[in-house]
Amino acid sequence: MLNLNRDVVVVGAGPSGLTAARELKKAGLTVAVLEARDRVGGRTWTGTVGGAMLEIGGQWVSPDQTVLLELLDELGLQTYPRYREGESMYIGADGVPVRYAGDSFPVDRDTQAEMDKLTALLDGLAAEIGASEPWAHPKARELDTISFHHWLRQHSSNEEACNNIGLFIAGGMLTKPAHAFSALQAVLMAASAGSFTHLTDEDFILDRRVVGGMQQVSLLLAQELGDDVVLNSPVRTINWEPDTEGHRVTVVSDGATVNARYVIMAVPPNLYSRVSFNPPLPRRQHQMHQHQSLGLVIKVHAVYSRPFWRNSGLSGTCFGAGSLVQEVYDNTNFGDARGTLVGFVSDEKADAVFELGAGERKRAILESIAGFLGAEALEPEVYYESDWGSEEWTRGAYASSYDLGGLHRYGKDQHAPVGPIYWSSSDLAAEGYQHVDGAIRMGRHTAARIMEVARVAVPAGA
Repeated sequence: MLNLNRDVVVVGAGPSGLTAARELKKAGLTVAVLEARDRVGGRTWTGTVGGAMLEIGGQWVSPDQTVLLELLDELGLQTYPRYREGESMYIGADGVPVRYAGDSFPVDRDTQAEMDKLTALLDGLAAEIGASEPWAHPKARELDTISFHHWLRQHSSNEEACNNIGLFIAGGMLTKPAHAFSALQAVLMAASAGSFTHLTDEDFILDRRVVGGMQQVSLLLAQELGDDVVLNSPVRTINWEPDTEGHRVTVVSDGATVNARYVIMAVPPNLYSRVSFNPPLPRRQHQMHQHQSLGLVIKVHAVYSRPFWRNSGLSGTCFGAGSLVQEVYDNTNFGDARGTLVGFVSDEKADAVFELGAGERKRAILESIAGFLGAEALEPEVYYESDWGSEEWTRGAYASSYDLGGLHRYGKDQHAPVGPIYWSSSDLAAEGYQHVDGAIRMGRHTAARIMEVARVAVPAGA
């Protein structure tokens, strides 16, 4: 058991926690990062399965994620574009697969008009309300007390249009049914990406990948921090009390006891309750954390001897709001002669297939992908399901969101420190919400807040 004395202890070695630790250390403060897992990276994880490199967690970079792009450049990491040449596939309400080119689904004129109308409404709200303080807007309560499902149908009677628009936020981002979160939460998701239109544009939101995998960001940050990162060390107790210099903190984990002045909880809100706080957190915090939860998604990886879909003039991009696998993309690794597809099974559909045995589930998922791309999709060389809902130290994907009515009720308090305890994760970000970019932004922001309180000079750009 290590016994450490530090200025700041960070709980969680994902991109947010490691960024905060790096910024604090650059400013002259001492840090310790305690990580429950046997690896760094949090919800970014690059693994090798059957000889294939798979990005089991978060992986994509979009042009608006400027903070992440700057860090990638600083760390010497290269990016490459997602393959997108050729036509895409769409399965609509009639269940018939259709090839199409361009940005618009091949739907009838009325459905397209309704989709355009809903997109314009969401773009307008995202611009008006913004990502920083959506709970403070005059329309916040109105939008937060109606589900996204019902808000869509309040503005359109076209079911296919509603399902298609809902897909981009419900299954595609929050990984919850559209009836389980509010229209305000949907607006925040759109605003955090710059607009709802950005979420509907796979060539924007899924623009590039990191050569070698996104987890390298955390691996390189951890390498800089060296022995200040302690793995296999889940935090059990945080004890604190005021003293003449602010606060005295003792953080007890399985691998280390750290005496410090400040704590950063750099884990998703659903994991806060895994720690015993002494004194207990205030009532407001307890209530708020119970209204934040992660969604559920199976990220499916299928590796083939070659990217067969390209020979048919297809990009590998597929959409079907009613399909078991709602989205499919070409996820072939940089310089790899093999072809990789990645698909997503979200929320209630994930519930349903998790009731099947592993073999039945694999067959059902591959048959859904084959419904878009043909029988060759049924026989991958490597098949793997990323199941973050079963991860002990995550328990869902991709990030937490509030239940109906929770965002306007609690949002203003989600960043509020409790004594020496601060909160930092992509789940709490404005720009870059849910993404590595947001995690880095939150890490820098939280470090700057502690530097200000500790009367340490804040580096430019923090």
